[in-house]
Amino acid sequence: MIEDQNGVFQLRVDGKPFYVKGVAGTTGLERAAARGANSFRTWGIEDIEQRVEGKPLLDYAYGLGMRAAVGLWVEHERHGFSYQNKDQIAQQRARIRASVAAYKNHPGVLVWGLGNEMEGLDYTEEHEYIWDELNELARMVKEEDPNHPVMTVIALPLERKIRDIQTHYPELDILGINAYGGAITIPDTLRAEKWSRPVMLTEFGPRGQWEVGKTSWGAPVEPTSTEKAALYLNAYDAVRNGTGGLFLGSYTFFWGSKHEATPTWYGMFLESGEKVASVDVMTEVWTGVRPENRCPVISSIKWSAAQSTVSTGSVQRAKVVATDPENDAMEFEWVVMAENSEYKPGGDKEESPPTIPGLILENGQGRVVFKAPPTPGAYRLYVYVRDGNGSAATANTPFLVEHAASR
Repeated sequence: MIEDQNGVFQLRVDGKPFYVKGVAGTTGLERAAARGANSFRTWGIEDIEQRVEGKPLLDYAYGLGMRAAVGLWVEHERHGFSYQNKDQIAQQRARIRASVAAYKNHPGVLVWGLGNEMEGLDYTEEHEYIWDELNELARMVKEEDPNHPVMTVIALPLERKIRDIQTHYPELDILGINAYGGAITIPDTLRAEKWSRPVMLTEFGPRGQWEVGKTSWGAPVEPTSTEKAALYLNAYDAVRNGTGGLFLGSYTFFWGSKHEATPTWYGMFLESGEKVASVDVMTEVWTGVRPENRCPVISSIKWSAAQSTVSTGSVQRAKVVATDPENDAMEFEWVVMAENSEYKPGGDKEESPPTIPGLILENGQGRVVFKAPPTPGAYRLYVYVRDGNGSAATANTPFLVEHAASR
């Protein structure tokens, strides 16, 4: 339940205050709990229906002391759903009601996450009918389960959406907001729009690939993992401090590894399992204590091919300066990978591009000599810095390869 004390809100579980220290994702929940997290967020009911170590996910997570913001997927128009189609509306309502009925009595349920960015990427006032349907869905969820709040998650920009939600969606209990580089603008926007209901930061992290500089051929320039850690903290502090009594907590994105734009942009862990510095930052936020083993720090990088065009087969060099807080011995892995063939919107699934083998000529730990690929196209050079104790740092640069005669 949510307790309101003169506009200061508090989630309460079993009669006690519950401030959300959450992760977005369902993998590695034991690692999250060990680092002070107490909640996790999913997007659809199929996430809850998986099993971990032979147990249903909710049972497993509850045993770790974690509660779930259980996602109830609300369909997106860009995926072919129509809010004017009565049959589709009826099917969605029936599916959501059945999901709530199936899990409403589980002690691991914290809130219902009714929809994620279903307003679409090109939202205007012409789409306000979406909130009318969300209001009906929220009323239905509460009819089925009056004991858990309903949260709906939207993305930036907020202004028009908040005005329409104020008018069309009175059943909403918690406004969830997904925001990356723009997270720092949230408090001012909420004040300007006179928003007075509870808020959660439901996804946050580095600047998104749509928020950074791009090369002349359109490749986004990714921050290093060290730079991203500072962005996580800036976003969290800005929203927590700026929204005061409305703020119920947050879910950091993404607790696991994920290919979106690149293999390293959002994942707080590498595919090989090591954590990156965003995990260290959030561990300290959740516990007030620095982790015993922290990630290597990348302080500078130099790439002869950085954000530039080079000839096929040409010899290139790169150097990264990294230090380890505990002076652990570091290992450096250099990889050349093709650039994403397509950047999909809204976190839609992307396939990982291929790694190009046989290009590394010399690996001198923090230095590398490599050949540009023989096939023209867009590529990235990645470096992975590992300390041998489960911590890592990453950086990459895009570059373009052309035949020498065409340059």
